[in-house]
Amino acid sequence: MPYVNIKITDEGVSKAQKQALVTGVTQLLQNVLNKNPKTTFVVIEEVALDNWGIGFDLVSDIRKATQE
Repeated sequence: MPYVNIKITDEGVSKAQKQALVTGVTQLLQNVLNKNPKTTFVVIEEVALDNWGIGFDLVSDIRKATQE
C-alpha cells in the first residue's frame, strides 16, 4: 500500500495539474513496482512561499528578487 506525499509551492497549480500528478505517480508505481492503484495513496500539499526556504532565503524573497 504505497503512500506518496508531494509538496509543492502554492503558485496556482490547477486541479487538472494535480490530477495529472496523481495519475502519473500512480501509473509509475503500477508500472515499476506492480502496485495496485486501488491501494495507492497520493497526497498533494501546497506550501505557502513564506513557509518554504532554500538555503538562507524564503522562496517568496527569491521570487521577488528574480522579478525585479
